[in-house]
Amino acid sequence: MKNVNFISLILGFASLVTACKSRINPEAAKASAATEKLLETRYKMLLDYPVDSMSMPRSMNIKTNEIRKVPSKDWTSGFFAGNLWQLYRLTGDSKYKEQAEKWTPFSKRESVNSNSHDVGFKVFCSFGEALKVENKKEYEAVIVKGAETLCKRFDPKVGSIRSWDFNKEIWDYPVIIDNMMNLELLFEASKISGNPKYRNIAIQHANTTLKNQFRDDDSCYHVIDYDPKTGNVRKKTTLQGYNDDSVWARGQAWAVYGFTMAYRYTKDEAYKKQAEATALFFMVNKNLPEDGIPYWDLKDPSIPNSARDVSAAMVMASALYELYGYTKKENYLAFADKLMTSVQSKNYILDPKIKAPFLFDHSTGNWPKHDEIDEPIIYADYYFLEALLRKSNIGAK
Repeated sequence: MKNVNFISLILGFASLVTACKSRINPEAAKASAATEKLLETRYKMLLDYPVDSMSMPRSMNIKTNEIRKVPSKDWTSGFFAGNLWQLYRLTGDSKYKEQAEKWTPFSKRESVNSNSHDVGFKVFCSFGEALKVENKKEYEAVIVKGAETLCKRFDPKVGSIRSWDFNKEIWDYPVIIDNMMNLELLFEASKISGNPKYRNIAIQHANTTLKNQFRDDDSCYHVIDYDPKTGNVRKKTTLQGYNDDSVWARGQAWAVYGFTMAYRYTKDEAYKKQAEATALFFMVNKNLPEDGIPYWDLKDPSIPNSARDVSAAMVMASALYELYGYTKKENYLAFADKLMTSVQSKNYILDPKIKAPFLFDHSTGNWPKHDEIDEPIIYADYYFLEALLRKSNIGAK
């Protein structure tokens, strides 16, 4: 495994800018160094978090200092182990690897949990990251088992993997844009096992999503409800957006990331075309703040007095680095760099006085339910670290 230089990445993109300006702006150099030190301090806090299979960190209420802890069945449970694996790859510090090896097995039981469409998030963000470090058959087996389990939620008539089982009085067969993220598990399982079944189901799901999930302006709906008897669309709606026709920021990021990832495995130009179209919609949106960190919904009528969502920005940044690799379009690279520079500042990095295993503040989980509003959320950190690694790979080529 080739380790990424710790200092060059940990210190972030702000330091690259400052390096050019420091001769004429020593105050900027000083501020950048302070920010860099702050991030490094936060990374080390992940090592201090007690190992507990029922207490995987999900988010934190800054006002009460209460950490929201979840068991493996929660859709976010794989991210903390993934963060530790990624920090090991970034730093080469074996302490992160040792902790990652303790946390990763807690997600194994989710490889047989067919009650959730988020097997990919739970299994691949933990065991998938582990496999990037150590090529172990036991890691591969969990991934393939998880893929087999996820396939049980696929309906060939609909052509999609079913998302939720709740609210059956509201919808018959809901499919959310988030589901695109779980396809990576299926694609990888086919590579590992040689069984094309998982890949084929992933492609069918992606094609159905491509056909039905997007509006004419290339923004995406959150939820498409299907009639399982006919496979036809019943309604296009939302659960986490402001309303059915709004633009839930993280949903747009899931779409860009998901179809860029699907292009990686298939080289289907239609996937790349959609990823680019939705990325452009996001990047030039009139309601996007100057620093690029989006409001939780870009059609929230309370803008600019609306909560931000760092997690959406980090998913988008990671996606755009990969998309740049396929297109070589400099605007994707520039926008991703802008997002990364914005978050690597005191405006978003958690204060060092806050002792918790999180890096950033100001993410929004589920605004309609008033849940996890403007606070640290684990997956913002995960996609930030992934974006750092992807950025480093661009520089290495």
